[in-house]
Amino acid sequence: MGNNRNFLITIALSVLILTLWQVFYMGPRIEREREVAQIEAQRTEAQKQQGASGEIPAAPQGAVPGSNTSPTAVVESREQAVAASQRVKIETPSIAGSINLTGARIDDVLLKDYRVTVDKNSPNIDLLNPSALPNGYYAEIGFVGNADTGAVPGPDTVWTAEPNAVLTPTTPVTLTYTNEKGLTFKRVISVDSNYMFTVTDTVTNSGSAPVSLSNYGRVIRFDKPLVASTYVLFEGLIGVTGTEGLHEIKYAAIEKDRQVLPGKSDDGWLGITDKYWAVAMVPSSKQSFQPRFSYFDDGRSRYQSDYMTDPLTVAPGQSSTVETLVFAGAKEVAKINAYEKDLNIRQFDLLIDWGWFYFITKPMFWLIDNLYKLLGNFGLAILATTVLVKAIFFPLANKSYKSMAKMKMVQPKMLEIREKYADDKMKQQQAMMELYKTEKINPLAGCWPVLIQIPVFFALYKVLYITIEMRHAPFFGWIQDLAAPDPTSLLNLFGLLPFASPDFLHIGVWPIIMGITMFLQMRMNPTPPDPTQAMIFNWMPVVFTFMLGSFPAGLVIYWAWNNTLSIIQQGVIMKRQGAKIELWDNLIGMFRKKPKPAE
Repeated sequence: MGNNRNFLITIALSVLILTLWQVFYMGPRIEREREVAQIEAQRTEAQKQQGASGEIPAAPQGAVPGSNTSPTAVVESREQAVAASQRVKIETPSIAGSINLTGARIDDVLLKDYRVTVDKNSPNIDLLNPSALPNGYYAEIGFVGNADTGAVPGPDTVWTAEPNAVLTPTTPVTLTYTNEKGLTFKRVISVDSNYMFTVTDTVTNSGSAPVSLSNYGRVIRFDKPLVASTYVLFEGLIGVTGTEGLHEIKYAAIEKDRQVLPGKSDDGWLGITDKYWAVAMVPSSKQSFQPRFSYFDDGRSRYQSDYMTDPLTVAPGQSSTVETLVFAGAKEVAKINAYEKDLNIRQFDLLIDWGWFYFITKPMFWLIDNLYKLLGNFGLAILATTVLVKAIFFPLANKSYKSMAKMKMVQPKMLEIREKYADDKMKQQQAMMELYKTEKINPLAGCWPVLIQIPVFFALYKVLYITIEMRHAPFFGWIQDLAAPDPTSLLNLFGLLPFASPDFLHIGVWPIIMGITMFLQMRMNPTPPDPTQAMIFNWMPVVFTFMLGSFPAGLVIYWAWNNTLSIIQQGVIMKRQGAKIELWDNLIGMFRKKPKPAE
């Protein structure tokens, strides 16, 4: 039975290896190189776009703006781009930046609490950028009119602001614009202490005839970011609208389809999401709206999530108000959930990609986050989570290890059956099954400790990978970012030699610790007599050590700690059952010379 048990465990581990390799391996490597590659990509894009247009023009009547009329050379200096237009300063506890009075665009947002790297002197994350930059990215709200309305606020409209206005959580900003037809547009922009803007537009008709116009909003991005593995995380155009619900459109898909036009909606939101950041708009609930996801490449490629409401009629001497929410910030779980609940935003939590197994990943994050609040360190929270998970599954693991101990105790009987029915496999299996029944042994029991780890491993990986709370979260010593791989490397003697190791040979201290614990755990069981199984048995810890070398350090720490607890648990149970613990004999046997075969 030992052979069967080890064979089943080998199958489970092999499946796990293939899954991890295909689904997860490239994700961490891409993320590690992403920030550096992004800078280079922006520089390359700037060279390509020199002389190209940076502004998005007014659109034909009846459509959301999307084509180009106001050529502006692309610049590389953020300061130059910001200084090129009149602006209203933004200053809150969470963000800094400005609003461009041309188009009233929210196109200059820096996140105060987040930096590019773990270095405290690293630049802050610049989430939104003026269109003249290669990585232009902004949110804009306007109107679509007709001949009766005259010129309505759009991309080229220059709004008038109050003198010395500064947008803070306690001081909203008022912008005004009056057109030739007697329509006055008053826009009040407010912001909370976090990442949500509220844009309240009031249209007053001073003319003699009713007018009809539609409100639009759009999120535009000029650069195409380097995205992570699509199996792990979604990044791209996103929204929740209509009866279809969640829309997730990859950059490559929208480049191919050019436009995705869902059905009309009465509620919801849409925008563009990255791994840790997002920009999203929540249209007014007063009118139905038509959502749209688009890609344009006329002169300068860009990605756009937009909507346009049904026409709004304003009678002579009357006013009408439209309110739009704009989220621009970090996808912090607590804040996203609070916005969904407090502002009644439909399924706003889907802005965070919890994946198909959200029923595991969400509780896993909740547990780690609450333990972090208690312990003050995410690394300690992961260790405590491992203990709690082991406690939850203790009855199953305990039963499994007991069954494994019993199988070891009946090894002599199993060998006797094999010898007795060596030439009759059918009778051998029947005798084995009878032995299991008599001794009350579950032949699959040895697989459960391994299989249990798979969903927990996946959930923890997902939490470490997608949640910004884990980004740049330190542990102790050299681990300053639990969401990044262990920075040390065996190849350069952990930094003593002056060169960087290639990614595929990168093995840090924690992956080595994990490999050792896995090796010891596997040595708790007898070495399989089958040569192929024995080879897999011996090389499995080595393979996992190399594979997990590029995984987030928090995940490797979890795996090493889980292995250690499993070794202790299995040893205690086997001792209580009177079964022999094979660890020491297996370790000693590795150094013994094998007897030469008789000639």
